[in-house]
Amino acid sequence: MGFLDAIKRVLFPPPPAGRYYQFQVKCRRCGEILEGRLDRYNDPSLEYEGETPVNFCRKVLIGSGPCYQAVEVTFKFDESRNKVLERHVSGGEFVE
Repeated sequence: MGFLDAIKRVLFPPPPAGRYYQFQVKCRRCGEILEGRLDRYNDPSLEYEGETPVNFCRKVLIGSGPCYQAVEVTFKFDESRNKVLERHVSGGEFVE
């Protein structure tokens, strides 16, 4: 199995550390905690605020609880996608 594992590691390398930004929000209606994750390399879109480039990302989370309320989350990252500049939630609140 060592040979096959080595081939799998070459063909399917694990994602780099820090690639994903994970967050939790609490639904305003039912109180369910929803976990979300965004891929810093693929999810944000480059936008310009004047001359400043920012990366914008929007996610909609729907729980499996009794209300199925959609909770919308938006993030703005810096140009390198490492630092969150702004974050907003509609239909809930962030859980620290």
